[in-house]
Amino acid sequence: MSVLAVFGPTASGKTAVAEALARRLPAEIVSADSMQVYRGLPILTNQAAGRLVGIWPPDRQRTVGEYQELAHAAIDEALAVGRTPILVGGSGLYFRAALVDLELPPHVPEGERARWERLYGRFGGQLAHDLLRERDPRAAAQVHPNDRKRVVRALELWSAGASLAPLTSRLWTQETRHPTTIVGLGVRRDVLAQRIVKRTRAMFEQGVEREVREAGEVVPRILGFDAVRTLPPQEAAREIVRSTRRLAAYQRKWMRRIPGVVMVDAERPVDEVVDAILEVVQSQTVQQEKRL
Repeated sequence: MSVLAVFGPTASGKTAVAEALARRLPAEIVSADSMQVYRGLPILTNQAAGRLVGIWPPDRQRTVGEYQELAHAAIDEALAVGRTPILVGGSGLYFRAALVDLELPPHVPEGERARWERLYGRFGGQLAHDLLRERDPRAAAQVHPNDRKRVVRALELWSAGASLAPLTSRLWTQETRHPTTIVGLGVRRDVLAQRIVKRTRAMFEQGVEREVREAGEVVPRILGFDAVRTLPPQEAAREIVRSTRRLAAYQRKWMRRIPGVVMVDAERPVDEVVDAILEVVQSQTVQQEKRL
């Protein structure tokens, strides 16, 4: 059996497509969304049924490595019982982590980031960058001295024996842990914008303000959380729409870089999108069998 992986920008209809696919196949939906892993905010994070949804409390600091381990286990368990894992996501790094064995950065000793932040703040970006160039020239070549966040991260990784620019990276490799059909949901920018406005309006109608109040203040960086908590509803909605549109633009760029992705027009009714995806799966299955 193969893995079916569905990637798309926010509001492209991933959830509806995955649920419709699961009704057609003996399948297990596995989420690849960096925000849906948190429980207590189902409206804000647009949660739906599936593995790895709502698994961690909001005050927990997650890592890609922890997610990768859980995602690999969920996919392997589904395959072991004869079910198709349907990986669904818009978080690019989580999506790739679920499909391949990423070489993730090692644990950085507590206090290292603060140490390099202090150095950058006291002596400035150019000196911090010069120091980075002495210790990790490849990383320094990829980072501008004024990019404080990445300079600090590069020095932090160097102190842990890693690099911001490793010699090899499996992030964009075409090789996956299991045979995988990767489908991208194509939706035009203007259509996405309309859907984002509609979904944001629905969030407020469903009670997102109460949800955010009840979540408390110790919450990771979740799109829209601070806006709902601190702004009047209309302003919060406008800010969420702006932020979500920026996120969607980033996700569209990421989608184009995924090796082996087959684009499917997702502006059609859900059943037609599912038909098209199943045709892609069938075609790739035939090709795999010919190669064996």
